[in-house]
Amino acid sequence: MKFTKKVLDNGLRVVTIPMKDNPTVTVLVLVEAGSKYETKKINGISHFLEHMCFKGTVKRPKAIDISKELDAIGSQYNAFTGQEYTGYYAKSDFKHFKKVFDVVTDIYLNSTFPEVEMHKEKGVIIEEINMYEDMPNRHVQDLMMTLLYGDQPAGWNIAGEKKNILDMKRDDFIKYKKAHYLPEATILIVSGKINEKDVIREVDKIFSKIPRGKKEKKLKVKEIQTKPQVLIKFKKTDQTHFVLSVRSYDLFNKKNTVLSVLGGVLGGGMSSRLFQKLREEMGVGYYVRAYNDAFTDHGFFQISAGVDNKRINEVIDAVLLECKKLKESLVDEDELNKTKECLIGNMRLSLESSDDIANFYGSQELLKREIKNAEEKANEIRNVTTKQIKELANIIFVDNKLNLALIGPFKNESKFLKILKF
Repeated sequence: MKFTKKVLDNGLRVVTIPMKDNPTVTVLVLVEAGSKYETKKINGISHFLEHMCFKGTVKRPKAIDISKELDAIGSQYNAFTGQEYTGYYAKSDFKHFKKVFDVVTDIYLNSTFPEVEMHKEKGVIIEEINMYEDMPNRHVQDLMMTLLYGDQPAGWNIAGEKKNILDMKRDDFIKYKKAHYLPEATILIVSGKINEKDVIREVDKIFSKIPRGKKEKKLKVKEIQTKPQVLIKFKKTDQTHFVLSVRSYDLFNKKNTVLSVLGGVLGGGMSSRLFQKLREEMGVGYYVRAYNDAFTDHGFFQISAGVDNKRINEVIDAVLLECKKLKESLVDEDELNKTKECLIGNMRLSLESSDDIANFYGSQELLKREIKNAEEKANEIRNVTTKQIKELANIIFVDNKLNLALIGPFKNESKFLKILKF
């Protein structure tokens, strides 16, 4: 699939991806403003700001003005915040391109942060935090980030601490947006049934006169680990949710493709080794996943599952044994080829709609400043060898890189430390 990239004089990047047979259009704005750009005092502001951008603009003073306008054309719209960026998007029938473009860019550029809405939204965000804390399979991921990175931005909760949320003032949003929502830190992606000249014309109209500004850089992540680590959150649950992880590589490392295939062997699909072991053979849990999570300056490979409380030790032993097998024996070619095709097929299925395409291309450009299409990524996957998987398993699956976070009816961390050995 072809795309076009244009950079305005002020540094704003525009990526257009025509999809002539797709009847929809997606407008997505991505900006380098996530929890890694925060200080401890304002941790959570990136996410809170994302919420506030839907609460009114100069042109659309109330939240209902924004939602009614988009609902009236059957648009799907939302926003999201991560560690390294925030995104705003709307998707609609292609004939409504100018409308969704106008609304999304208005939200991004002209939000007014009404004081009365800010006070109400504090309650909404606190309930969102409560919701995630009541979802152990989701909350255990937050615990793993805390265990891996501790008291630095990479280890903080994206939604922030409740006290921070309650203490935030309107002026905090204005200062943060001024520091981070800058053209050179922003990408505008438009995908679907579009005329690229029309898109660029609209972009120039709205963005070309915005001054460049100077972007603040995020702090580099510090990683220090010399022995296995465990973090437990005691909770009376019917099953134990855990994440087992090892430190890996940042987003720019070429080993990431090998890690993707390694993750596929362990936890990609119902025929993967861990799915067969934990669910089909042992019958101890419903879900199991294995994948690499890479960021601009750090990364980790993780295995997660929700399992029978009484068999958690047995499960961890089984997971570690499957990892150890990858260190000792080559994956046979049939299994390797099956895994590769599974990964490639899943990738293609995840790129069927204009919003998926927008995020696929946009996130690459934002984080790496280079874009590879699906076929290029598929070729990289096909080129992974069984020897590379074994070599990489021996590099990352070592005792002093092991981390275990879990939520369940347990308090004794030393009990789990004893079994954290490959």
